Formats: sequence, structure tokens, C-alpha cells
Amino acid sequence: MHDDALSPTTTPPPSDNRPGYTGMWVGITAELFEFSFFFAAYFATRWSFPEVFRESAPRLWTGGGLLITITMLTSGYFLVRTVQAVRENNQRAARCWMLAAFFVALCYPLLKYLEIRYNLSHGVNPRGQAFFTVYYYLTINHFMHSTWGIFGMVWVLIRIFQGAYGPGNLKAVESMAIYWHATDLVWLMLFSMFYAFV
Repeated sequence: MHDDALSPTTTPPPSDNRPGYTGMWVGITAELFEFSFFFAAYFATRWSFPEVFRESAPRLWTGGGLLITITMLTSGYFLVRTVQAVRENNQRAARCWMLAAFFVALCYPLLKYLEIRYNLSHGVNPRGQAFFTVYYYLTINHFMHSTWGIFGMVWVLIRIFQGAYGPGNLKAVESMAIYWHATDLVWLMLFSMFYAFV
């Protein structure tokens, strides 16, 4: 009789093939749940003040909203390339793509600052007007979430330059990319509701 037959059967531990950390998925779910309430408030207010919404939407800086959209999506694409490079253990490419993602993402706060300056100079302020109140509330909340994402990029960027990530250790990089994609998704909704006024 073989020794194998006497040894207890061992089952290998289940492998976790889900990208990113579970905690990040929980955080993203909470973020999307939070914004679902904001969107409900948007539609309720739009239902109550249809004329105000129709007349106010064209006063926004649509070009600025489009530039923010391009910035968010481009940075997200560079993060995808970062994840691919880490998966392939191409450290040089990972550093380059992560730097690109970070510097493009930094354009977002700059564009937001220019947009707010444009808005205030054209009388677009949150006081006493339903559309602009909802617009500022939702877009500033999105800005806060995106700022957290930029801070996360700083950490991932530092760790990439330290050589901390590789094919067997890329959940942090995946989590960063997933979080940024979630903010992209929210922004696309905001762009369609305010700037494109779908």
C-alpha cells in the first residue's frame, strides 16, 4: 500500500482571482449607493422645476465638462495599461504608465478650478436656484471622491518606483484602477445629466 493512500486528502486553498481588494469593492459599492441617492434627488428636483433645469443647463461651461470627461477617461486608460505592465512584470512600463495616469489626473482639479471661475463670472452660483444648487452639490461630491483617488495614485506611484508590485502582488494597483473607473462612471452620469442635459 502506498503512503499516499494513508495520508489525509488535502484540498488546496481556493484562489482569489477577483481583481483588487475586497475592501475596495465594498467602498466602491458604498460610493455608488451614495450617488444613487444624489441622482434620485436630481431627478426629483428636475421633476419639480423642469423649466429652471431646461433654461439653466446651457449656462454651464460644456467645453469644460467635456475636457474633464476626456481627462478622467484618459487617466483611467493609463491605469489599465499600468495594471497590464505590472502583470507582465514590466517595471519600466509600469512606472511610465502610472506617471502618465497621475499627471493627467492632476488636470482634473485644475479644470475644476477654471470651471468654477467661469461659472461664478457668469452668475452660475448655488444660491437660490434649484438647478445650480443640485449641480454644485453633486459635482463637488464627485470632486472629493476623485481627490481621494488622486491621493491613492500618489501612494501607488511611490510603491511602483520602489518595485513593490509584480505579477503575484498587484491587488493594490488593480484597486486603484477600479476605484478610478468608478469615479469615471459617476462622472459620465453627471456629464449626461448636467452638461449634455439628457
